[in-house]
Amino acid sequence: MKFGKEFASQMVPEWQAAYMNYNFLKTLLKEIMIFRQQQSRSQDNQVNLRPQSLKVGTLKRRGSLFRAFSGLTSRYGMKSPKKDKEDEVILVSAMHTADEEQGEHVHGQSYQTFFLRAAEQGSEYEIVFFRRLDDEFNKVVSFYRAKVEEVVKEAEELNLQMDALIAFRIKLNDPAAVTPFINERNTGYPLEVIHEEQQEKGLDRPREYQMASLDVLKHVKINTTAESPLSAMKSLFNSSKSDLQFNKNEFRDAKEKLKQAFIEFHEKLRFLKNYAFLNQLAFSKIMKKYDKITSRNASDAYLKMVEESYLGQSDEVAKLIERVESAFVKHFCNGNRHQGMSTLKPNAKRRRHRVTFFVGCFFGCSLALVVAIIVNMHNRDLLKSNGRTQYMDTIFPLYTLFGFLVLHMLMYAANVYYWMRYRVNYSFIFGFKPGTEMGYTEVLLLSSGLSVLTLAAVLSNLEMELDANTESYSTLTELLPLGLVIVVLLITFCPFNIFYRANRFFLLVCLWRCICAPFYAITLPDFFLADQFTSQVQLLRSLQFYVCYYGWGDFKQRNADKCNKSDVYDIITIVIAVIPYWIRLLQCIRRWWGGQDPTQGLNGLKYFSTIVAVVSRTIQTQLTQKKLKAAARTFKIIAGSTSGVATIFNTYWDIAMDWGLLCKNSDNPWLRDKLILPNRSIYFIAMVLNVILRLAWMQTVLDFHDAPFLHKNALIAIVACLEIIRRGIWNFFRLENEHLNNVGKFRAVKSVPLPFSYQQDDKNQ
Repeated sequence: MKFGKEFASQMVPEWQAAYMNYNFLKTLLKEIMIFRQQQSRSQDNQVNLRPQSLKVGTLKRRGSLFRAFSGLTSRYGMKSPKKDKEDEVILVSAMHTADEEQGEHVHGQSYQTFFLRAAEQGSEYEIVFFRRLDDEFNKVVSFYRAKVEEVVKEAEELNLQMDALIAFRIKLNDPAAVTPFINERNTGYPLEVIHEEQQEKGLDRPREYQMASLDVLKHVKINTTAESPLSAMKSLFNSSKSDLQFNKNEFRDAKEKLKQAFIEFHEKLRFLKNYAFLNQLAFSKIMKKYDKITSRNASDAYLKMVEESYLGQSDEVAKLIERVESAFVKHFCNGNRHQGMSTLKPNAKRRRHRVTFFVGCFFGCSLALVVAIIVNMHNRDLLKSNGRTQYMDTIFPLYTLFGFLVLHMLMYAANVYYWMRYRVNYSFIFGFKPGTEMGYTEVLLLSSGLSVLTLAAVLSNLEMELDANTESYSTLTELLPLGLVIVVLLITFCPFNIFYRANRFFLLVCLWRCICAPFYAITLPDFFLADQFTSQVQLLRSLQFYVCYYGWGDFKQRNADKCNKSDVYDIITIVIAVIPYWIRLLQCIRRWWGGQDPTQGLNGLKYFSTIVAVVSRTIQTQLTQKKLKAAARTFKIIAGSTSGVATIFNTYWDIAMDWGLLCKNSDNPWLRDKLILPNRSIYFIAMVLNVILRLAWMQTVLDFHDAPFLHKNALIAIVACLEIIRRGIWNFFRLENEHLNNVGKFRAVKSVPLPFSYQQDDKNQ
């Protein structure tokens, strides 16, 4: 792999703009190379046009052949011979600067390279190259210096947190403890120490250790978190900070928070270390390319400056990494270094070939089952069977649940593939633990496996007629859909470490937080999952039909009249359709109440308008089916107007707010300044598709429920599938916009809430 591709693949995605622009500098070198090639051709042509006698007379020996022989062994000892001033190509100088653009007095160095061969022909290309090279280097050094200062401040904050935690531990183990002072020969106190006073230079005395002062507990409060809806409700009206109670639960929670903070801090330090190494390597590579193209020797002088700069000389990050690892192993892993390092540096996820094999196998089986179903239906002429309507009213809605689920998983697999291809850091955005995120092959494995089970069950359920002897259908085949639902639920809630337990647990936690929406702080995975459910209303209605059909219906005779003709069932249908939008409304209210985003008030109003539209359309459909024409006509007008308003509101919010597009004065007109996809037309196509697919509700208002060749349940399933496809498109651009927001803020690690809060005066002291 070429270095340019390797360099791009090793970048921290959110810091990509802060790295050296290697490809841009390569284009400048290419211009230099093209000019030199053209110059060389013109010189060769001039030489070829001269007479032969002139050619012989003008041959000259190179000046280097007359210089003193340097010897096969070094005559200069360990030092290399000094270069002649005439061989120097560049002169690099450092200038002290003060950055006061943002009201900050940050003193640093700005490096400038002077090209000493400016009189040569074509030197303007090389001057431009070194000017851009200096800009890139100054950008890298400035970013690295700012990030180092940032991590140093974070380290000081973690020092205060560790003081409080160890004092908390001392007080918990011995409530009557006082602050002692011990050295390494005094081991009378049961706990280890946190602060180490380093030896002064030249003094030979034992190092002294000082215990964290217990007085720190008088000036800190613990930051409580909502672990249950009840505690969350209390935190809404009370302060989120409370006095320490010195119990084990508080200590365990504080330790777990601080452990997570150390893990994220260590990851940030590793990112910084890798950032410095990669950029130094990139400057080395680009200067060697320059030397090769121009036949000069400028890399030594420039790389010496790089090595002596803050980027090459700073060792704060390396020291912090060592101290963080030592403290983490000591205080959070009971001295087990292997356990501590495996937690701080999780192994990279390996791609398993057997997953790819089973994906292909399952998709092949699915294709074969689809062909078998089509052939079976054609040979037996099932589409014209007397039991067709009964089948579509009972069995078909049961299996559409799995169809919606498989389609949504396929769209998510496509999203993951393109997120990975365009380096959208979806695992960080969603908050997956490192190494547990599912790739697109794992998602395809689950979806293809579920499709095989579903299609096999569909093939066994294609009997359309009653058995003349029993006047009922086979009980085993009629219970297959229910059995599939039970299997899926058992796998989802399985406590054993099989079938991607970490991802299942993450999904269940997000689902619980969606159900308890107003009682928890809303994170992106919470409202992202709730948005998925707004596109799966028909799936929820299928679950409702499962409960009614197998609970109160006569499934042996495929009779669902008790469900379809029940007023209670109709009311529950309306409630089921409203639930996903109601959850999103509560989430918006909570985010607006918590001050996270003031625009969430408008977002909540959007979902309220959607609730009104959904209720109106559902009631209008039910009235039409009951042939109440007067009432249906009234609700048709209401449904049309409310759906129109909701569609305009939702479409604008999708494109302008969720995707960040429609910026008239941006670098990309009517899009946004930064785009990930190389082809801008894709964004316009996505906007048009979003509008078209949003209008799928029109089939409800226009009473287009049935067709000669299409049953109404089949039409409902098709419309639901179009909404799932629209949601899959929305998912990609929504996460792209979130990723670009992280890139703009250089946010590459999660911000973990710390367990203790100091009073400002105490912190300053």
